[in-house]
Amino acid sequence: MDKRQFLAAAVSAAASVPALAQGEAPAPAGGGPGNTAHGLRGPALLTITGPRVHANRKPFDPLLDVMMAKQKLSFGPAHAFDYGLLTALPSTTIEPTLEYDKKVHRLQGPLLTEVLKAAGTNGDRYRLLMRGIDGYAPVIPVSHAIQYRFIVATQLDGAPMPLGGLGPLWITYDADKFPDMMAKPIEERFALCPWGVYHIEMQPT
Repeated sequence: MDKRQFLAAAVSAAASVPALAQGEAPAPAGGGPGNTAHGLRGPALLTITGPRVHANRKPFDPLLDVMMAKQKLSFGPAHAFDYGLLTALPSTTIEPTLEYDKKVHRLQGPLLTEVLKAAGTNGDRYRLLMRGIDGYAPVIPVSHAIQYRFIVATQLDGAPMPLGGLGPLWITYDADKFPDMMAKPIEERFALCPWGVYHIEMQPT
């Protein structure tokens, strides 16, 4: 089975997303360890790094940020989001036909551009390196995210997406709405859409 074919698992196991991911844990007191972000009630699910980011967490720590270290990341102060902060942003709903089962599904979450804005970044003169937990890291210009209205999906068919499926976060878009994308084979329409995304690096163009 292709490693990106996790749709069935995402739907059937959605209820297993921990309550922590939904922002129900108490916020840590004080500065906390290097990868603890201020203002979060649950664990950080998405970290945004790069120029002009409004930092709410400390720089990369090779001991505490082990998965990031294994994927060769290194960064200064960054902005982190937990599930609650992401779901508090205005939500957009899309209904694309997905490559995994060739069926229409409902995905909800904030526009990627709104997430970037909430992190303090603005402007379209950047590229976005979007990294999934499997190491898959496509790059798009911000203008692409604007044109195709990419979202940071937090729900699939009305339920949170679990780790081990497509989630907890999936950067994607409604390919059905764009004739240039619909002209491609369905297996190629989501090549720039990492599931299990946990890090976005803002790169100047």
